[in-house]
Amino acid sequence: MKKIIHSDKAPKAIGPYSQAIHTPNFVFTSGQIPIDPASGKLIEGGIKEQTRRVLENLKAILEAAGTDFTKAVKVTVYLVDMNEFSQFNEIYSEYFTSDQPARSTVQVAALPLGASIEIEIIAYSG
Repeated sequence: MKKIIHSDKAPKAIGPYSQAIHTPNFVFTSGQIPIDPASGKLIEGGIKEQTRRVLENLKAILEAAGTDFTKAVKVTVYLVDMNEFSQFNEIYSEYFTSDQPARSTVQVAALPLGASIEIEIIAYSG
């Protein structure tokens, strides 16, 4: 059985998808880009600011599902510019301080609304 997860502290979906799906053991988030949940608009700033906004959005979604970053098992990161990897990693490491999940990071040609980053997470919910 699956349950749709929604948090008002994260941006509304900009398409036909849910913020996350909760199954008996896992939460699967949709990819999040750096949208300010209050304005519904892409935030200003560089990769550090965008990474922080994405992770705050994901934090809110995971909390709405009853889990958090400490239970993340897999993170997938999409960057428009792999040259920004070290700046991204600097902010990412503030959120995943120990027992880091498995992670893949890939460079993509473009992301919705001109975002520089998109992140999705699979987290254990038990």
